[in-house]
Amino acid sequence: MKTSVAICTYNGEKYLREQLDSILKQSVSVDEIVICDDRSNDGTHGIIKQYCIKYPNIIKFHINEVNLRSVKNFEKAISLCTNEIIFLSDQDDIWHLEKVKNFIKYFENHPKIDVLASNGFCIDDNSKIHEKYSVWDVPHFLTERGVAFNYHKIICYVSNIATGASMAFRKSICNEILPFPIMKDFHHDEWIAILSSKRDAFVMLHEKYFYYRIHENQQVGGVFFDKTEKNKKMLFELFNYDTDIVTFVNLKKRIKKMIKAYCRNKEISEIDTKYVSLFKENIIEIKRYILLLNQLMKKKYPVLNFCLKVSDKILGKRQFKH
Repeated sequence: MKTSVAICTYNGEKYLREQLDSILKQSVSVDEIVICDDRSNDGTHGIIKQYCIKYPNIIKFHINEVNLRSVKNFEKAISLCTNEIIFLSDQDDIWHLEKVKNFIKYFENHPKIDVLASNGFCIDDNSKIHEKYSVWDVPHFLTERGVAFNYHKIICYVSNIATGASMAFRKSICNEILPFPIMKDFHHDEWIAILSSKRDAFVMLHEKYFYYRIHENQQVGGVFFDKTEKNKKMLFELFNYDTDIVTFVNLKKRIKKMIKAYCRNKEISEIDTKYVSLFKENIIEIKRYILLLNQLMKKKYPVLNFCLKVSDKILGKRQFKH
């Protein structure tokens, strides 16, 4: 299988070399790296041009005429990729040496899977690894407790667990996923995961195949948690959407997540795409879950529920408008 890597850059001079080196030094070489720069004004262009000279048959460099921002920039980079498997890459992470090799092997052995994501390490500004739990651990937490789950329900009803920096997919689905819709706080990785998981063509690997950098200029974060039993339990209860065995605190969080998911799906359903009916179906199902969760809260924690309702009304939290 021939591979392409879609990289979007914007003022990425600080970490870009480390990321490009990790991609170019893979145990199985990539065939093409498409870089779309969103009008950087630092040293990013100079760095990329150096790599273009050194790897002229691999790197294809494009500078946008206008600033597209992240989602549309990735759309452009993906559309320019020519090979069978397309990997997405951020400008500030690092890839595990065996990432390409093992992703390709998985695609070859699982022809019905079109989109693959993985777990990852947490690193800081200095590329030091920090031991953390993450949302990427959720499928493993559920599996090790024998809980059957559905990727589509996790992503659409609770929260997205698929990060673009870890993602690869078959070029054959481009007509399905492009163009990306534009909506505040909604990203291309979630869109790809939603559509592919709906038809059971999405999988997350528990193995860690990339190093996800946490730094002050990061666009998207909030995926890591201190490695404690309390946080492990919180993640398990939050994403185990069909259980009624849940603490008051985590039930509060789950209701909040599902109300946010309801609003997100409702907003997407109002965008003119060919998937309007899919998101309208999600809205109906999420509404059912929210009502069940509110009943559960009232039954299990009547006094705390009353206090929460009063507090939420005053503070404007967990207000379910439908």
